[in-house]
Amino acid sequence: MAVAGPADPATAWERYADPALWPTWSPQIRAVRTASSRLATGTTGTVLGWGGLELPFVVEAVDEGARTWVWRVRPVRALHAPLPDALSALGSLRLRHAVGPADGGGALTTLEVAGAVPVVLAYAPAARWALRRLVS
Repeated sequence: MAVAGPADPATAWERYADPALWPTWSPQIRAVRTASSRLATGTTGTVLGWGGLELPFVVEAVDEGARTWVWRVRPVRALHAPLPDALSALGSLRLRHAVGPADGGGALTTLEVAGAVPVVLAYAPAARWALRRLVS
């Protein structure tokens, strides 16, 4: 998926690079718990969503120069209750993000999501909405 908007690519990248900013542009994220103030390979933490959703994550790769990063999330709680291992595994996603210049100015962000097809399809509308806000 690719979304373009008027934000400068450096601004859009900074909105990714600082996990504390994620809730400001991604409405499905209520908060982020991490000891890192900036993305780096090996960064770990937990995304807190609405409805008691908890998704621990690990950042697998970051390339500041290319403005790309890859991370893996796996839900462990929903509706404030632990998820069974099989359901948690089904919800696991690997996401690859990139930010660059858009034709005509502004930023272009891309997202590749790998995981179970029903989960990827369910996540796509929220992801597109968030990416629009990221580059706005």
